[in-house]
Order: sequence, then structure tokens, then C-alpha cells
Amino acid sequence: MNQNVEYEENLYTILAQINDIDDQILSAIFEILKKEKIQECEGLLTKNENHNQLEFQMDKLKEVKAYYNNIKQIKNVISQIKDHDFNKNNYNSEIYIEIKRKLIQKISQEQKIIELLIFLVQLTAIDNQFVQCGSNSLHILNQIKVDLTKKCFENIKILNTSLIGANFARCNLSGSEFENVDISGVNLNETQLINCKWKNLRINELHKFEGLSKSVCFSHDGAILATGSSDDSICLWDVKTGQQKFKLKGHTSYVESVCFFPDDSTLASGSNDKSIRLWDVKTGQQKFKLDGHYHTINQICFSPDGTTLASGSDDQSINLWDVKTRKKKSKIQDNINSVSTVCFSPDSFTLAFGSSDHFIRLWDVKTGQQKFILDGHTSYVKSVCFSPDGSTLASGSDDKSICLWDVKTGQQKFKFDGHTSFVQSVCFSPDGTLLASGSKDKSIFLWNVKTGQQDSNFLGHTCSVNSVNFSPNGTILASSSDDKSIRLWDVKAGKQKPTFDGHTSAISSLCFSPNGTIIASGSDDKSIRLWDVKTGQQKCIFNDHTSAVWSVCFSPDGATLASGSRDKSICLWDLKTGQQKFKFDSHTSYIRSVCFSPDGTILASGSDDKSIRLWDIKTGQQKSKLDCHNTTINSVCFSPDGTTLAAGSVDNSVQLWDVNTETQKSKLIGHKHFVETVCFSPDGTTLASGSDDYSIFLWDVKNGQLKSQLNGHTSYVRSICFSPDGTTLASGSDDKSIRLWDIKTGQQKSKLDGHINNVRSVCYSPDGNTLASGSWDNSIRLWDLQKMKSKVKSSEDLLAQQKIPFQGNSLSKNVNSHIPILLISKQTIFQAQGALILDGQFLNYQGIDLRILFKQRGSSIWESQIEFQQKLN
Repeated sequence: MNQNVEYEENLYTILAQINDIDDQILSAIFEILKKEKIQECEGLLTKNENHNQLEFQMDKLKEVKAYYNNIKQIKNVISQIKDHDFNKNNYNSEIYIEIKRKLIQKISQEQKIIELLIFLVQLTAIDNQFVQCGSNSLHILNQIKVDLTKKCFENIKILNTSLIGANFARCNLSGSEFENVDISGVNLNETQLINCKWKNLRINELHKFEGLSKSVCFSHDGAILATGSSDDSICLWDVKTGQQKFKLKGHTSYVESVCFFPDDSTLASGSNDKSIRLWDVKTGQQKFKLDGHYHTINQICFSPDGTTLASGSDDQSINLWDVKTRKKKSKIQDNINSVSTVCFSPDSFTLAFGSSDHFIRLWDVKTGQQKFILDGHTSYVKSVCFSPDGSTLASGSDDKSICLWDVKTGQQKFKFDGHTSFVQSVCFSPDGTLLASGSKDKSIFLWNVKTGQQDSNFLGHTCSVNSVNFSPNGTILASSSDDKSIRLWDVKAGKQKPTFDGHTSAISSLCFSPNGTIIASGSDDKSIRLWDVKTGQQKCIFNDHTSAVWSVCFSPDGATLASGSRDKSICLWDLKTGQQKFKFDSHTSYIRSVCFSPDGTILASGSDDKSIRLWDIKTGQQKSKLDCHNTTINSVCFSPDGTTLAAGSVDNSVQLWDVNTETQKSKLIGHKHFVETVCFSPDGTTLASGSDDYSIFLWDVKNGQLKSQLNGHTSYVRSICFSPDGTTLASGSDDKSIRLWDIKTGQQKSKLDGHINNVRSVCYSPDGNTLASGSWDNSIRLWDLQKMKSKVKSSEDLLAQQKIPFQGNSLSKNVNSHIPILLISKQTIFQAQGALILDGQFLNYQGIDLRILFKQRGSSIWESQIEFQQKLN
């Protein structure tokens, strides 16, 4: 038998013994271990005197048959696990991939084994002999997508594993110790993190700096990051602490490029003000100003030998400056267009530069002669970079491609395609194995230089990426963007490729099942997916549409799902069988919206073909076609009694149709732009409409009068939904926010931020406790809307126990907010909103303090009484 199969079957056999044991014994054992401060689990189960305590504990709960057999069996399981490979080696390593996959298949539905794995995780808090198996257990629980939210994991010890994407929202992780753990994409929203010791962590994203930066550059020792900004300044940042060391002022227009001198004593900057300035890095003072260009300086670069500074400009020239004398040595101006990028070879003998004429030129610095013209791009060349060994040149262009060139022959070696917009910046890793590229499409890609394949990507910027730069040791990548942020990324953690289920394009529509256990999503990736609301696990995928799915809707009995698509078709899906029941093809243009009648007998659809159609669900036949007078219909919604159909259209109106007579009852006029979305209140008396005029209108359904107007969004309102009790209206907008409105007062109750792109769909769960949102950032977020007073009180109690002085208002501000309890995304997004941090340490393997990142993600960070007093003094 294959050894891997033996390991997997043997481990499953051990774990499966727990299936014959009473559910409550494990929790009773753990409580006694904690209460009696016993540090050895096996010892507790071996000694007869301890059995009396267990028996007493169990008697309080209920009578347990075959009690002693249960104890004996648990001891047997614990002993076998202790000696098993599962407690010795890291099951996250590659050699265990197949074993783990088969094990997960077997245990994913076995609740008692899952409870045992949770027990093994908690056991690490007490018995150090089980740290590795507890770590492996937590890793597997995360892989299975077990709901870990709100669990008590106090004082657990986790070692050498990956918890990528784990959901610890509202868990108690106080006193926990994490060593060499990957926490990329972990959800720590409202988690208690008191006195934690987390070190040697791996996480794909580190802290960020604020500022609209055009250029980033690491010092050669990696300690400082320089950023050139559009506010005419340069900032020097301490990489480890995230603190700003200096803000250098002197330029009179935005700074396009920054570059450190080889010994890090001097920083050079090039600006739109046509000047180059040299700065003392120690003091932050300007040393010199170099004038010579008569247009914007796009890039500057020191030669590695420190003798020369090159500057490329929109004045169609390159100046070479003598660093010692600060005089111009020579000028390159030979039938070239605007120079966007310059770079010296590692030996300082060759200068590469790219320009708006689509060409790259290689220049012999000694002779002043042109060596090669590299012709391969079809648009503006924005960035060039030499490999560390000088044999290869990379170039990025507005033609969306990256080219690798052989420096000796001038021939093209590779062409990388993958970006969907201009490539703004390219940079080789110090070992030459990776190439980073930043693009106007908001993404950063890492490319394998040998294979030409994309190695990984970093997604998080919400606007064009202007510049990328590796730290000297190659472990960190810095990026700057038009979204006014400079981000640091962990290259090693970013190369991990977790396989998360999720949409690969914008999410346009969401709908909860009537029982609230499933959420359906329709996406521009042409798919419909069904998700488990508790765990975020994908339950089903429908791929029959041939274009974007813009609307999904459950039937009132939850048995059928309808989907409307850009492919002009409507599909009805049987959720029991997963099969398509009907396909409606009568519309002649895109389907914008579908909605079931409250009795589930009719489906309404609105389309770009300027019609609404009503479909008989039983027969699959079209019942009728409502002519919408030459206007596209964006949204349709039935009234709760099913007698009226509302339709929002591009003629800026809301139409109300009588379903029985199939005639238009009235037209509500008031919006100044397209009506994107309509929704009836649960009692049917009010109709809400959201528009591209940024407003939401509340209409009296009886008389058609405008009751109130809700203003606050700063872009198109794409989706609205009433809470089941009718007291609140949720709205999603292209301004990336979700807002909750008080229907009585018309006031905004709260604003939910988190999405990094347009919010296209919002939907309440049937119990009203959760709001789902779908966005063009390809993610679905589930927000907890329950009252937060108890959360604030418990947090205040925790601080009081630690004797921490606080002002109630500031704590309430941090904690009393609605948080995403679940994030569904292919991308790893770290969350820590409302996490409570007191003392402890959170360090990555480079020694960077991750509390800066936690704070930037909305955590409350408090200090001990002693530290607090020291600060006051």
C-alpha cells in the first residue's frame, strides 16, 4: 500500500474512534484541565482520582452510558494522536497535500471529528505536547471552512502552519502564541487579542503609507522608503515602524522620480518643476539643485558606481550629470521623443531609456554611442529595468505588455501579456528570478523570469499603480498608486497560491434564500454561485450563461432560482437537482432584472429591449409583454400583495403596472437621471427608488407622491433593499459605500465601508440581522447588523480588568460599528476592524511591527497601565 494512503487511513481511523463517544465529554475534560491547571491531558485521563471529577462534571450535564469506556477510548485516541505523524510534522507542507485532501474529503461532514479537532486546538493552551497536532487541526478546520467565529481560543499555541483566509471574527484569541504562521487574508474583526505573542508571521500585505505618490524607492540598506508625491514633497519612511522620518520640501510641482545614491547618504529627486534636487538623507535638508531641463523630468537614476546621475525628460533629452561636480557631463538628444524612463546597467557602462516613440535605446555611456534600438512595443514605453546580472532588460508599455530583451544581442526573449491596461512600472527582484509590474489596471503582477509565467499577484490598490520597487533583500515589494496609498507587500507570503472559491469578475446581484442559509450571486464572469451563509463555502455553481449575469432571484418557496443575463436569456434552476428547468429567450437585448411574484407563480423581467415580460413559472411560457414606451428597464419589483409591479427606467421615471390588467397605473417623476433600482417596503405602502442622480426617493404608493428624499451618496445608487421589519433601507453605490437609512426620519443611520470598488448589490437576510453586499471588487461581504451595546460593554469590562483608563466615547466609536462577519473572495484580504489589542507583540519574520497594519484596518490598540502612565509622564 502507498505510504501516503497508509498515513491518511491510519489518521482517519484514529480520529473516527471519537464517533462512539458522548458529545459533551471533550468539553468537560477541557474545563477540568483549565480549572485544575493540569498541564498534561494524558495524565488527567490516566489517574483514577481524576475520573471522579469528570464523572461529577458529566453528571451535572446528563447521564452518560458506558462512562468509563468513553474515558478509556478518549485516552486511547489522545495517546495515538500524540505519537502519530500528525503531531510531529507540518501538514501544510507539500508532501502532505494528497494525504490532507483525502482526509478532508472523509471528515468534512463528520461533526464529532470536527469537534475533536477543535478540542485539539484548544488543548495547545494547556498541554505543550500537542502543539503540532493542534496547529495541524486548526489548518485543516480552516481548509474545511468550519465556522470558527465567536469561538474561545484563549492561550492557544499555533506553530508552523498556514491559516490563509481563516475567519476568526469575534473570537477570543487573548494570550495566544503564533510562531511562523501565515495569516494572509485572515478575518480578525472584533477579535480579542490581549497579551498575544505572534512572531515570525507571514502575511502578504504589510502596512501602508498615505499619500499620492508617483515614485517609490528603497534605500540600499532597506531601512528607508522614499516616496515622491503630487503635493510637491518627498517623504522618507521608516520601513519597520511605518513612521515618517522626514518630509522634504523644495520642489514647486509634483515629484515624478526619487533615487538613492549607492551609499544612501543622498537622495535625488526629479520633478515637474523641471529641476533635480539632491537631499541629505540624515538631516532632510536640500544640498543642491540641478537645472538644465526645460520640461518635466520623468525619471532619474544614479549609476551603480556613484559617478553619474541620469535624468530623462519630456524635453526629449537625457542629461548625464557628474555627481562630484554637479555639472552636466553630456546630453543625449538624438531624434528621440519624450523620455519617460532611464536605467543604468549594473556595471554602469550602459544606459537604457524608453520614450513615447515606442522604442527603447541602449546607450554606451563611455563612448556616447547608441548600441541598439529595441523595437517591439506598439505604444509609449513607460518603464525599463536591468536584471541584477545585466544580461536582460525588462520594459513595460502603454500597449499593456512587458518585454524581456537580451542585452547582448538586442533580441526580444519574452513577451508577458496579462495586464488589461498600461504597464506603468517594472522592477527585477535582487536575485533576478522575479519581475514585478504595476499597471493602470490597479494590479501588481509577479512574473517568473525563467518561465515567463505569472507567479502571483497583489490586489488591493483601487486606482492606477504608478511605481513598484523591491527591497534590497527581495522580501518586500513597495507600490504607489493614484489611490493615495503606498503599500508594502510580503513577497514570500504573496507567492503562496491558496485556492479560494470566488468570482473572477464583478458581482452584479445577490439574493438570500427564503430560509436565510444560502446566498446566490450573479457575476460578470458569466456564473451563478450558491454560498453557505455561515462558512462562505461554495455549494453550487451554474455556468450555462454565455455573458454577464446581472440579476438573480429565489422563488418564495426556495426551490427555484431565476437568473437574467447580458446574453438576453433568463434561466430557471431547480435547486434540488442543480438542473436547468427552463430557459426563456424572447427578449431581444440584455436582461437587467428578474423578480418573482410573492406567490411564486409569475416571474417578471426587465430588459434593454424596452419591455417587461411576465412568465408563467409552471409552464415556462411567456404570459405577456408590457410595452415600456421606448425606454430601457433597469429594475423590476413586485409589491408584497403581488398586484403591482414597479419598474425603474432610463427615462428617469418609475413605472407602476397593474399585474392583473397588465396596464400602467402611474408614472412617478422626480429623479434627474436614470433610475437604477426599485424596492417596495414590506407593508407595501412605500416604494424606494435609487438613481444615477445620487439620490434615493421614497414614494407613497397610494397617491404617488414623494414622501422624502435621501441624500448622502456621492455617486450612482445601484441597489436598495428594505429590512424585513421595514424600518431601515440599505443602499449600495458606485461611491463604494453602503448606507443604512432610518425610514421614519429619513436620516442616515450608518455607513459601511470596506469595498474597494462600486457596490452593485445589497440584500437583507430574512431575519434582518445580516446584510449582504456585492461589488465590482469581485467580493461578497456579509455584515452583522445586530445591536452592538453588549459588545461595547464587554470590551469596556476587559479594559477595566486590565486597569486601562479609557473614554467611553472613543471605545464606542471603534467597537460600535457594523462589521463584515464573512468575506467571500478569491483574493486574500486581511481584516481587523474593531479588534481589541492590548500589549503583546505582532511581528512578521522581518521584524516589522504588524500593529501598524492592524490599526490601519480599524483595530483598537491599548497600552498597559504602566506604559500608559509612562507616556503621560
